[in-house]
Amino acid sequence: MLSTFHKRLIVSVGSVVLVAAGLSADRTNVFSTTDKAFYADQATLDFVRPGLVVKITKAEIAADGTTTAWVKITDPKGVGLDRLGVKTPGTIALSFLNTYIPADKDAYVSYITRTRSGGGNTVTQATGENTGTWTELAAGEYSYKFLNKVPATIDRTATHTIGIYGSRNLSEFSLPTNYADNTFNFVPAGGAVTKVRDIIRTASCNKCHDQLAFHGGSRRSMELCILCHQPQTPDPVTLNTTDMKVMIHKIHYGADLPSVKAGGKYIIGTTHDYSDVVFPSPAMACKVCHEAKAVTGATQDEKWKTGPNREACGSCHDTVNFETGENHAGIPQFTDNQCKTCHQPQGELDFDISIAGAHTIPVESTLLAGLVFDITGASDVGAGKKPVVSFTVKDKKGNPVDISKLTNLRMYSGGPTSDVAGYVREDVRTAVGPGDGRYFWTFAAAIPATAKGSWQFGIEGYRTSIVLEGTQKQRSIRDYGINDVFYAGLDGAATTPRRAVASTATCNKCHYSLEFHGGNRNTVEMCSFCHIPTLTEAENGKDVSYNLVNMIHRFHAEEVRYPGNLNNCNQCHVGNSQTPPLKAGLLPVKDGMAPFTPVPPTTNACMSCHNTADAWSHAKSNTTELGESCAICHGNTKEYAVSKVHAQ
Repeated sequence: MLSTFHKRLIVSVGSVVLVAAGLSADRTNVFSTTDKAFYADQATLDFVRPGLVVKITKAEIAADGTTTAWVKITDPKGVGLDRLGVKTPGTIALSFLNTYIPADKDAYVSYITRTRSGGGNTVTQATGENTGTWTELAAGEYSYKFLNKVPATIDRTATHTIGIYGSRNLSEFSLPTNYADNTFNFVPAGGAVTKVRDIIRTASCNKCHDQLAFHGGSRRSMELCILCHQPQTPDPVTLNTTDMKVMIHKIHYGADLPSVKAGGKYIIGTTHDYSDVVFPSPAMACKVCHEAKAVTGATQDEKWKTGPNREACGSCHDTVNFETGENHAGIPQFTDNQCKTCHQPQGELDFDISIAGAHTIPVESTLLAGLVFDITGASDVGAGKKPVVSFTVKDKKGNPVDISKLTNLRMYSGGPTSDVAGYVREDVRTAVGPGDGRYFWTFAAAIPATAKGSWQFGIEGYRTSIVLEGTQKQRSIRDYGINDVFYAGLDGAATTPRRAVASTATCNKCHYSLEFHGGNRNTVEMCSFCHIPTLTEAENGKDVSYNLVNMIHRFHAEEVRYPGNLNNCNQCHVGNSQTPPLKAGLLPVKDGMAPFTPVPPTTNACMSCHNTADAWSHAKSNTTELGESCAICHGNTKEYAVSKVHAQ
């Protein structure tokens, strides 16, 4: 049976042949391994040209209030697409927003609105349209004339922004729907755009979210979202604003909002309860989202420090009553005019009431001396031997630290590096050294007599520092050092470091700075000492695995609201480490929650996400006394490769 497109192809053969002829010469696959299109055969890629890029190239507002936007619709290689899906595969549905920034405000206002009812309330909200007039100008080039006219009284010197968003349906080709959006800034009277709202770029959001994709997937950029999510758009059910600066702060702070801790809820609509959201970074780490201009190009990157206002600040500090002064040092604040008087961008001290000071991350305080660890070597590393580890401990300025005065300093020894089967840790505050920050520690515990392969050594520690002592801002801070891990081959053999599965850097895209067990464990490598295949915790009468693989997969897939795309293993994994066959030497995992235990290593890794009876049965039926056969079907080049079955 002919598909819809093939029927159209017969009718439009003259125009289609010309387009297809222009496509066949370029056989480059522009997609990544996380895209389903990456795995399509070349003939399909040449014919369908999957993907969608929309770009507004020009806009104008006529004297009668009619807005017209000029749009290019292309595939990722820049070849024009037919929005009706006649000359090129896939129908394309697009909608438009029409907004401006008033001279006396810094947020957008939409020319197009709608009414919405709920909870007994009726409100007006910003919205878009898709019922205007399209005119095809050339292949993939169109003009769109808005149905909704703007008032004749508009300020033509104000910044105006047109937004476009939509989708391309390729389901008849067994390919996913493609989404795209774009914005265009202009001044109707002519001249350069000088007033913008450019505080956070999409790239900052996508560190955690993998790909912003809201309202069905077509809204994919912060630049577009802020056109509707502004003070003009309240939620009818709760009457909570969906203004971006308020809504996003409250969503991300979620469970830690003072109002939620006091027993309240933060809800948008009837079903979106964000009261259990836990932000993976420190709450005071504003710079996680408000990244510097040098990183993302956002021109108003300092706005969070230079423009304090009641709405933004009150979104997190939501038990402050600015009208009465409650929880605001008794000071009523009826406007934003005086906020900067007290809340300067940067004060003289950490933890003061300046914006930067009040949001100081404790361990990054300039009042701390800091700790820097470096394991410089290891000797007598062999089966049955007591290894001697050399290391240095200095402060951030490079000065030697007297380790006897630290609150905690411990050295770990564990192995083998192929998959740690056991470890020991010892308090090393009595280690000896020449007094210049160098120390030597001989382990009391010997490496097992049966040990083979390579061994790993790690260091953790902190001191409890009192800062601003004697003032009302006095506080106690754990001044911890970043873990260091050192590898050594046993008995002079070649050294094999532990396999790289995930990295601290990939974790810190969301977590900012790993800080577990009071800050003691803050790198992925350090976590591998304790979270081993035999580690379990008793929960509800069962020994639940706290092996690193099981724990991390379970936390992210089941126990928290993971902000990214769970199908994209590469958000956390490095070097395609999720693909079987996994590294040799991995141990079976003890897990009382599994249908059978111990669990073979590949089965364990996959089932910790795919925790269904069918999946477990499939894995077990493909495992014999000779081992697991996962790689036969799920290897990197196989029909059901991990990357392929997880692709979007």
